[in-house]
Amino acid sequence: MKIVFFGSPAIALPSLRKLLETNHSIDLIITQPDRPSGRGKKLVPCPVKKTALDLNIPYYQPLRIRKDQTALDKIKEVKPDLNVVVAYGQIIPSSIIYLPKYNSLNVHFSLLPKYRGASPIQWALLEGEDKTGITIFELDDKMDEGDILFQEEVKISPDENAAELEARLAQKGAGLLIKTIAQIDKLKHIKQNHSQASYAPKISKEDGKIDWTKNSLYIERQVRAFNPWPSAFTFFKDLRLKIHKGIRIDKEAPSGSSAGEISRIKKEGIEVSCGEGSTFLIESLQPENRRLMDAYAFSLGAEIKPGERFT
Repeated sequence: MKIVFFGSPAIALPSLRKLLETNHSIDLIITQPDRPSGRGKKLVPCPVKKTALDLNIPYYQPLRIRKDQTALDKIKEVKPDLNVVVAYGQIIPSSIIYLPKYNSLNVHFSLLPKYRGASPIQWALLEGEDKTGITIFELDDKMDEGDILFQEEVKISPDENAAELEARLAQKGAGLLIKTIAQIDKLKHIKQNHSQASYAPKISKEDGKIDWTKNSLYIERQVRAFNPWPSAFTFFKDLRLKIHKGIRIDKEAPSGSSAGEISRIKKEGIEVSCGEGSTFLIESLQPENRRLMDAYAFSLGAEIKPGERFT
């Protein structure tokens, strides 16, 4: 089967590599334009483009695929049997979706119709779900609303963060994609129940800002959901700190303490008073422009004392 592959970030790579291990041929890759990165704002290719370059696979990077005639022409030249879309990052027009014989399949990292949108993994963690999954569905001209072809449920571990969950889902999604393509002529198309839909909008950097008036359970979920990006963060004396790991603890905040106030420092980390009288333990953190470290080690170097506050 001749395939055009649409994808950009690292989560798309297992599916691309799995396809390359089969008898199917990837004749073209459509991926996002290079983006500025780092202090020098140097243009950096996304992981899928890097793989295309390494393997000498033809690729194209439309700025806006919905208005890019060249993208459509290049896909027409390939005459694909199928388009495969994994975290591409742009809305694909119907002129491309329905061009191949088997139209276009999307690998989505939730149990649709739950968590339609750009950030399903982060929102599943933020909402405290104990399970999520993979959905292989047929694209249509609406966001994540096409017919379901295959689904597989995945349990979420209690302390799993977004990076860890993403890696597991990416591997499982790749396997399920190959299984779906192998049975594509036989699969039943299942309509989504739109009344049960929920949404996972794109995450921004500001979403990572910790509001200590929230309870410690929410903050724990926030830390897990936004690791590695954009990272949950707070400030101590104007120093920005990324919180990499922490847990809510079964301990009431000291009477009279305010949200964000440091109540205790111990080898396990820094205890912080949160909303609803709850307590959160910061276990590891990263000060701005410095390395990741244990919270206790940071407290010694910064000479933090109980009663001081994160803001």
